[in-house]
Amino acid sequence: MGLFRVVITRILEDIAVALAVGAALVMLAAQGGRFSDRLDIATHFTVVFIVVAIIAAVLAALTPATRLRRFTLGSAALAIVLAGVLILPETLRPTPSTDEAQAEVARLKIIQMNSWSGRNQTMNETADWLVSQDPDIIVVEESSRRFQRALEARGDYHRTCDPDDRCEVIIYSKVAPVSGGLPRVEEGSYFPATRATFAAPGGDFTVIGAHYTWPIPAGPQQQQSLRLVRMAELYDRDRLIIAGDFNSTPWSFTLRRQDEALGVTRRNRSMLTWPAMAFSRWNIHMPLPFLAIDHVYAGSDWKTVSVERGPSLGSDHFPVIVTLALTPAD
Repeated sequence: MGLFRVVITRILEDIAVALAVGAALVMLAAQGGRFSDRLDIATHFTVVFIVVAIIAAVLAALTPATRLRRFTLGSAALAIVLAGVLILPETLRPTPSTDEAQAEVARLKIIQMNSWSGRNQTMNETADWLVSQDPDIIVVEESSRRFQRALEARGDYHRTCDPDDRCEVIIYSKVAPVSGGLPRVEEGSYFPATRATFAAPGGDFTVIGAHYTWPIPAGPQQQQSLRLVRMAELYDRDRLIIAGDFNSTPWSFTLRRQDEALGVTRRNRSMLTWPAMAFSRWNIHMPLPFLAIDHVYAGSDWKTVSVERGPSLGSDHFPVIVTLALTPAD
């Protein structure tokens, strides 16, 4: 029995120190995202490595009080502190907000959602939920023909998309836009997107829907971000709204740089949206989402009334529901 206890203790010690040191090294490397897009990849998984460090600390606490345990606990604490350095700016970031009474006159409800293309097996239920929310605008990525038929059979929405891109990104709206279509932009890399401009009191406002690639490998996503920034410069940014699946988390330096360059404020904060359910061909399930990659931006004329995460609807993404109020500074 004594030998068995020794073996178990040694296994716990080895696992704990490996997890703690690994988490600390990854979070240390992630700090290099300030100057390296390759190192910035690690920042997206900050939440994961916080959990890894906590698990390491718990396992270490079950082992005898030795130098190894102190080293393991110290490494786990270092990983958590380094992760906190990445997450803290997002949690402290202010967003323009207003109260319900001020927002009654000109409110706009937007739902941002990646429908997960043909892999979503509950398209009808998804469409039912979207219509029940009665949004003014729905921005959809990975839109399949089946999803389009399901939603358009239930709701009387105008559709704006790029036919050349098979309407991979669609903006659905209650009112018809005054114009649509993407501007010609020479800089940056292509990504599925669409644009719709709507009439409103005091002047038109524009909505852009976007779908970025994954951050791995480094480079393409940063070029897509540059292209979006150049698009945004062509419109009145005080009234601009941008929504999409950016495949980029707010603790990454890539998204931080985009937030600053766009000149509009991201209204969801620290909202984990992926994965929402089984997310691979092997039907892997995760108990909780760990990536915050779906975002909604709005210019200074828009104040935030509410931001919430929708339910799991058969997609691997949770929808994001944002209600805005048009309150120009003038």
